[in-house]
Amino acid sequence: MLLAGLPLVLGAHLLIETLVWWQLRGEVPHEVGRVATWLYLLIAMVVVPVLVPLAVMMLEPTRRRRLTIAPFVLLGTAVAVVLLVTMLHGPVTVRLGSYHLAYSIGLHYGIFVVGLYVLATCGSLLMSGYHDIVIFGVANTVAVIVLARFTADGFTSLWCFYAALACGAICLHMRYGKPHRAHPYAFD
Repeated sequence: MLLAGLPLVLGAHLLIETLVWWQLRGEVPHEVGRVATWLYLLIAMVVVPVLVPLAVMMLEPTRRRRLTIAPFVLLGTAVAVVLLVTMLHGPVTVRLGSYHLAYSIGLHYGIFVVGLYVLATCGSLLMSGYHDIVIFGVANTVAVIVLARFTADGFTSLWCFYAALACGAICLHMRYGKPHRAHPYAFD
């Protein structure tokens, strides 16, 4: 199940970012940091915008709900392609910011593309038939607004950190939540 793997992907993602931090502080070789930067950005900008809506779509038990979420998968895929092409044309840079890392890939129309990214990821969560996933979507949408308000250059780093924490909360919920709820699928 793809959704169950999301906390592992995002956890590994944060561990990879640790190498980027260490390289910027001179604690690991430049090449290790460069590879870590590319891995981090590939997960954040290419994997996540496809993985999240696809995981939600695959979880849905009704054909109607899967068809409702399918456009978010297509949008996430289009965003991932745009971001990958932009990364390949470069330059890809990262610098230390205040309590975050500031990544840059030379993206033109960044607010528009980031908006589509948020729509693909958060929108798919909000359209789920599962009440708990919708709540997760609302929490993510609020987090996006708050983080965007605090910082533009640290948005990628901070939102990924938040997402990893949120996935940890989901793991705890799945482990300790009530397993026999009357109506876990709230819609359709």
